[in-house]
Amino acid sequence: MHNSAMTANTLPISSTNTSPAKQLAVVTGASRGLGFESARGLASAGFDLALVAKDETRLQDAARRLLAEFPDLEVYCCPADLEQPDETRAVISTISSLRQVTVLMVAHGVMSEKMSKTLRTNDAEWRRVMAINLDSVFALLNGIVPAMVEARLGRVIVYSACMGRMSGPGNTGGYAPYRVSKAAVNAMVRNLAHETGLGSRGVLIDAVCPNHSRTDMGGPNAPRSAAEGAATSIWLATRAFTPGDITGVLWEDEQIVPW
Repeated sequence: MHNSAMTANTLPISSTNTSPAKQLAVVTGASRGLGFESARGLASAGFDLALVAKDETRLQDAARRLLAEFPDLEVYCCPADLEQPDETRAVISTISSLRQVTVLMVAHGVMSEKMSKTLRTNDAEWRRVMAINLDSVFALLNGIVPAMVEARLGRVIVYSACMGRMSGPGNTGGYAPYRVSKAAVNAMVRNLAHETGLGSRGVLIDAVCPNHSRTDMGGPNAPRSAAEGAATSIWLATRAFTPGDITGVLWEDEQIVPW
């Protein structure tokens, strides 16, 4: 299926490499910021990539940049607006038809409006943030992880935020849809990890707090680069795991943080 032409929708853009297929990692939000740096780290670790983002032009540009750096990489561009349930389910179906997914890195998300406190947020803003930050995360886990469990092999990492913690900075108010959506993501990760045996069935499921990073959301003055923000997610995707190790928690800088 190697094809040197850039195609619309999903089919691969790749080098002319004819070596056996490597393991496949799916990265959402992959056209920029933390998602792009996550994809870059996974490519460096030896994975082929299926990249998901809303803006097809930016997504294809991201794929070109990765191919320039990793010539033996195979990349599938999978444009989708994850705010839309039908598009989310359609891209899940397409990804599932490619080949077995080994890593699912859920790195997309939006911030809520600055003044979106609980008593001031309107229905449209609440639903916008929940659709992207929570509902699409559920759909991706629900649609892609079952095959990982069946294969008894997989790593699932969901970008959360320290603002979603129920302790520390997570309960200081403001940005209500964002905070609540990330708290719900933490709970979903924890619940799914238990449902899949806390690693005993070959699949690890974790949340990661990238801390304040220089992205479109974090702004240009954030203390961390996007690559630094993505480092723990790459570690989680590639770490060795033995029975008794911990999964189903929130990580920051390769350490478990209370939530």
